Amino acid sequence: MGVVYVDNNATTKVASEVFEAMKPYLTDEYGNPSSMHTFGGKIYREIDRAREKVADLLGVSDSSEIIFTSCGTESDNTAIMSTLRSYPGKKHIITTKVEHPAVLNLCKFLETIGYRVTYIGVDNEGMIDLSELESSINQDTAIISIMYANNETGVIFPLKEIAEIAKEEGVVFHTDAVQAVGKIPFKLSELSVDLLSLSGHKLHAPKGIGALYVGKETRFTPFLIGGHQEYGRRGGTENVASIVGLGRACQLAKESIKEERKRIENLRDRLENTLLQKIPNARVNGNREKRLPNTSNIGFEFVEGEAILLMLDEKGIAASSGSACTSDSLAPSHVLKAMGVPLTFIQGSIRFSLSRYNNDSDINYIIEHLPPIIRRLREISPYKE
Repeated sequence: MGVVYVDNNATTKVASEVFEAMKPYLTDEYGNPSSMHTFGGKIYREIDRAREKVADLLGVSDSSEIIFTSCGTESDNTAIMSTLRSYPGKKHIITTKVEHPAVLNLCKFLETIGYRVTYIGVDNEGMIDLSELESSINQDTAIISIMYANNETGVIFPLKEIAEIAKEEGVVFHTDAVQAVGKIPFKLSELSVDLLSLSGHKLHAPKGIGALYVGKETRFTPFLIGGHQEYGRRGGTENVASIVGLGRACQLAKESIKEERKRIENLRDRLENTLLQKIPNARVNGNREKRLPNTSNIGFEFVEGEAILLMLDEKGIAASSGSACTSDSLAPSHVLKAMGVPLTFIQGSIRFSLSRYNNDSDINYIIEHLPPIIRRLREISPYKE
């Protein structure tokens, strides 16, 4: 059996349809979209078609509200820095303790140059307290940046309610929707969201391409200063092939999101329920109802997550212990710590994240090999009572 890949919240396989759409712009159609000649000009039209496909997946009627970026991190940084520059008199930011490092580390940096940041906590299921959010807003608040769905647990935050609170208080609201886009359906036209980030490689487009939704009424100051590209909002020659790929990936997601959501959710639930039945002292981290259909974060008490991953890897199973952007750190997950998960479970927590390419055979293979791995590790664990 080949690799059983269940680390799709870290990155996804590029869909064959996406690769085929990209190929002409890596070979024959190589013109610069900003050129005056027809050879380049016709390529610019493909960028706009891709923009329309992204807008369609997000439920946006005006595709000019979509800016192409290089990744989710750039989108997050652009959203926050643009807002701070647009409201220079305001020095307060609100976010949560469980954000992706793209937001958390930026906020920590901003604290060193004079900004104040309020980090909203979460309960033991990973849900935020909306009353704490409301009470944290003041006249100095420039932006609220709260993710749509958590990358480690899959927990989905109440985006509609958060956006309404921000709107009522007159505060800009940004959401990092990198893990949500393409996995759960929503329409930005029905939400009071000012800024939204997404990343192509989380929904079967290539790495190195992202997008930022900027509402038409939202004040915006460019983060990357340069040429006239992206309507003057993001300088730099366009990554045409990847932009086309992102558009095709969004189109594929829009076509299959409802049926794939249920199929993947069923696979996830069977994996989770069977493992909990077969392995004692195991728990699901996070709210089991309000979460992404593809994500399961399971804590196995008295074992080390790194050891589990190494032994899974020997069996050809690729999973993770949390965010790929913090995987080189041995520190316990900041998300699980914020949820109050006991340390004996945090250290042995594994994230399984599925995609359209996973099937029943993958789930059966994991169910066959993981329980004996946990038993073996517990036999030699120094932590076990």
